[in-house]
Amino acid sequence: MKHAPLLALALATLAAGCAGTPPLRYTVPEAPVAGPRLPSAFATIALREVALPAYAASDEIHVRGADGALAPAPAVLWADDPARAITGDLARYLGRMTGATVAAEPWPFFERADATLEVRVSDMLAETEGRFRLSGQYFVAPEQGRRGRSGSFAITTAIVPGGGPAAIAAARGEALRDLAALIAREGLR
Repeated sequence: MKHAPLLALALATLAAGCAGTPPLRYTVPEAPVAGPRLPSAFATIALREVALPAYAASDEIHVRGADGALAPAPAVLWADDPARAITGDLARYLGRMTGATVAAEPWPFFERADATLEVRVSDMLAETEGRFRLSGQYFVAPEQGRRGRSGSFAITTAIVPGGGPAAIAAARGEALRDLAALIAREGLR
């Protein structure tokens, strides 16, 4: 049964939750960034807080079951507020990949950013098939002189079998790195 690792995780964490122990919190490890720098038409980019669906904005780590229902994994939580963490991670990945100065709003500098980036996530969760799914839209609004851009994304990354919540967290980091690369290639050039 290929869904056994996620089922085992759910049962183990449910048992731990029933024993009265506090939930375990998971951070998202940084995914490696390799390859040449991706050129950006903007030297400075203000990133608005990433908009998440209600279930993804909570501290709970959600998994979509075989029947399509979303359920929080029992007794495990994200270590940081998801919207804040995802916004910060995306800003760091974009800065490393492009060489641009990328910062989350409120913009910390006196001069305005060359462009504002907004990301709206419609789906962000682990699936029982061993994939992490991240989908939605992004919008790039230049300060002046250029036309805005937008695009949609649907990214899936593999969840290491048997890795539990730590593997889900690693897959989320890889999905954000892949999203940053997509935005840099298609939205910031």
